[in-house]
Amino acid sequence: MAGDVVLGLGGGVDYELKLSAPIVEHLVGEYRIRDAELTSSATVTDERELVISILAYLKKGGGGEHFVASSACLSAFARRFPTRTTLGGTSVRAAKEMSRLGVPSILHLVSVNDVVRRLLPAGCDYICSDDRDTCYPHLIVQYDQGLRVRSGDIDIRAPFPNRLIYVNDPANGSMRLSDELGGLLRSARVFLISGFNAIRDRETLDRRLSTLRRHMRHLPAGAVVYYEDAGFHEPGLSQRVRDALLGAIDVYGLNEDEMQAHLGRTVNLLSAPEVACALESLRARIPATTLAVHTKYWSAALGEGAGRYAAALDEGIVVASTRYRDGDEYTEQDRENMRNRPRRAEAVELAAALQARMGEVVECVPGIRLDVAEPTTVGLGDAFVGGFLAAIARAV
Repeated sequence: MAGDVVLGLGGGVDYELKLSAPIVEHLVGEYRIRDAELTSSATVTDERELVISILAYLKKGGGGEHFVASSACLSAFARRFPTRTTLGGTSVRAAKEMSRLGVPSILHLVSVNDVVRRLLPAGCDYICSDDRDTCYPHLIVQYDQGLRVRSGDIDIRAPFPNRLIYVNDPANGSMRLSDELGGLLRSARVFLISGFNAIRDRETLDRRLSTLRRHMRHLPAGAVVYYEDAGFHEPGLSQRVRDALLGAIDVYGLNEDEMQAHLGRTVNLLSAPEVACALESLRARIPATTLAVHTKYWSAALGEGAGRYAAALDEGIVVASTRYRDGDEYTEQDRENMRNRPRRAEAVELAAALQARMGEVVECVPGIRLDVAEPTTVGLGDAFVGGFLAAIARAV
């Protein structure tokens, strides 16, 4: 087995649901949740804390990912809503988008089962580090812009649509690497690294990083290595991943939520001075060869030679925007129609002002103008990665 594009390192089954106000308001009343409790917390041990976590994100229109101590509370919450079973993980969703673009790939998985086998995209092969079938579903919670929850002293309305990920997944939490990975990488032109955010034990993480670096020695010269950031279940471990991998990757990708978490502040994404300052601060904190920041308004590459990624940024935007508007089953025609839609005027202005301020060190591509009443918010960052890597794979 050999492949030009290798995507790793984890993935699995997702239960997707969309929040509805009546059910959430019932839970607020049942658990006697007060507005003062709606603070961001990484601790989720039962369904009450899960509802509080969701409401805290809803209040600010944010997205995120959290470890949940009890898988039972995920199942209990999911049973209250209609759900859809899909495949998740950055690598798996990126593989699906790349398949639609005619770019085959090979996945490195840590968990496989009949659902995974049935739903994997065409043209996508896989290896798995576990020879048993296992299934640890993730809960994916979507909410629409304007969703209003009123119960007791709580009265909040979501300023933006977004998605939340809640996880209790021992396979991804261990992230065992297959002995076959190094052999796959011998012929790889593109290698995606994602999923380390699910590891909660420092010693386990250090061992996996050491093993990965050993496998990566087999990569040929000229291969492009892309690392996609994510919400770490143990935030303090994020720096260990950067310390181990920054010297071995070409592109470090992250979304607006992750950028702002690294900076410890909110950024006005349409203010050129604020964005320039944020990108410069981010580059100081994460001195990657190239940073790729993807947001709801624009996407940018930051680093020497950033301009070489203009086409990849644009393809990522087109793919993610098509998924946002047309959902998981969009057609090739939907994607081509998206390419011809106008860009957001405020994002065009931001991109021009940003490049005037920062010069060739930045390449900023404005997002597409969209007005969607009920968008798909799940997997947009993964869709961006799929489009970005598809463009890279065609170019290298």
